[in-house]
Amino acid sequence: MSTLIPNAPPDNRSDEAKIELEYGSLQSPEFLYVSKHPAGQPLPTPVDDEPPYYVNVATLLSFLFLIIIGHIRDFFGKIFKPYDYADLIEKDGYAPWYDGFENFYVRRLKTRLDDCFARPTHGVPGRYINCFLRQRAPQLKYTYNGESTKCLNLSSYNYLGFAQSHGVCTDYALKTVEKYGTSACSPRSAAGTLDKHKECEQVIADFVGKEDSLIVSQGYGTNASVFALMVDSQCLVLSDSLNHASIRFGIRLSGAVVKPFEHNDMRILEKIIRNEIAQGQPRTHRPWKKIIIAVEGLYSMEGNLVNLPEIVALKDKYKCYLFLDEAHSIGAMGPNGRGVCDFFLVDPKKIDIMMGTFTKSFGATGGYIAADKWIIDRLRISYFNSHFGESVPPAVLGQIISSLSVIKGTMNPGEGQERLQRIAFNSRYLRLGLKRLGFIVYGADDSPVIPLLLYLPAKMPAISRKLYAKKIAVVVVGYPATPITTSRVRLCVSSALTKDDLDYVLEQFSEVGDELFMKYRKDAPRMKLEDVLKTNAEDCKRPGFV
Repeated sequence: MSTLIPNAPPDNRSDEAKIELEYGSLQSPEFLYVSKHPAGQPLPTPVDDEPPYYVNVATLLSFLFLIIIGHIRDFFGKIFKPYDYADLIEKDGYAPWYDGFENFYVRRLKTRLDDCFARPTHGVPGRYINCFLRQRAPQLKYTYNGESTKCLNLSSYNYLGFAQSHGVCTDYALKTVEKYGTSACSPRSAAGTLDKHKECEQVIADFVGKEDSLIVSQGYGTNASVFALMVDSQCLVLSDSLNHASIRFGIRLSGAVVKPFEHNDMRILEKIIRNEIAQGQPRTHRPWKKIIIAVEGLYSMEGNLVNLPEIVALKDKYKCYLFLDEAHSIGAMGPNGRGVCDFFLVDPKKIDIMMGTFTKSFGATGGYIAADKWIIDRLRISYFNSHFGESVPPAVLGQIISSLSVIKGTMNPGEGQERLQRIAFNSRYLRLGLKRLGFIVYGADDSPVIPLLLYLPAKMPAISRKLYAKKIAVVVVGYPATPITTSRVRLCVSSALTKDDLDYVLEQFSEVGDELFMKYRKDAPRMKLEDVLKTNAEDCKRPGFV
């Protein structure tokens, strides 16, 4: 079994070699799969495997030990090293900047894991990514020598591999820059918008199946601003418990009443809807002006999909509105890459508001809101993110239009379908391989986000550093992004990766998993690496694999 990373050509090679660095060639038509949910069948509930009890106990004891040791160091540090603890000590009658426990986690744990959480990179985040070399210096800082190393990239949201320095999208973006310049201050229409903005909005609306759309220069800001225009204090928002922070922030900013419901639990959601319709608004008990159900298509920390068919059925039954955030699912899911509506064969007209971003599947920046034309016309008048924020630059518009055109097949026919089918195969292949090796993995079978559970805090820096030494770049996620006891490695699969790349990843994960005792899965027999690599390509195409 090879222990060397697949050949990474140096940057001074030809354009063909650079393209291979950014997007690997398809090795066989067998390594393709169409991402599609069987029509009329319910969404299988992902079974989140639980580790042995001793792992849970050891995790809790580890955090307890860290807390005790940290407080002891704080106590004696304030006495013997007051300079290092100036922010926590009262001085000249002024209160300290922080309470000792207020930033305890950041000072006592996260700071020592920054080499896992914030590793600087440069260049194109394609099949390979360039990571800067650095060393830990005193005062928990880093020194850089200016050099970098190439790693297989399982850390970027480059789902379809459109983040490239060569290719049809790059050529189109460059032509857009030549015509419009580098900023949106080029010749404008009377309405203050480039014709390219209007073209881009229409391309997006056609792609997602809505009448019109509005583009925004920032993905987070799209959600953070839109709820204030849709709801007020007399409206109710039913929010999935795993919704992104941008949705939660936007709801709070709007002043609407919010009721969270357990992730994908349709029984609880229906119970809340019935109760709220019966009770009405607090104090007055008047009927709610609006009831909006807010969900995501693909949940980026868990890798789960929304149960869209049942959500739509509840929405129609009780005459609610539905807000769908497709930041991670648009482009990455469905036979045509049109998100969870495409994956579940649900008519987009049944979704009232569709939101998405361009930073994941399309290799660009910003976000969009798609809906009926009268809704978008209303947003154009009062959407303060568009009025007071910067507009999307022409180069980004070119990247968005060209990548969507490639997916639809109107530009470079066949390339878009290959990208879609490659990410579908890669996602299922890597997920099944990790499961069979004995790792606990969360999420749906077709999800390109693969969370691999670590649990114990000491294993966060251990696996990150060991994989980095093997030239594999991953993202380690811990509290507060996840519950404190379920830290994880979040693998982001891309169509740019080849099967050989994934085999190398499985080989190295198997080795590191044995070394760090991370193969916690107990509900299925564990397979040898050789058997996994031999049978995985065929078995991952079967529905409901284990």
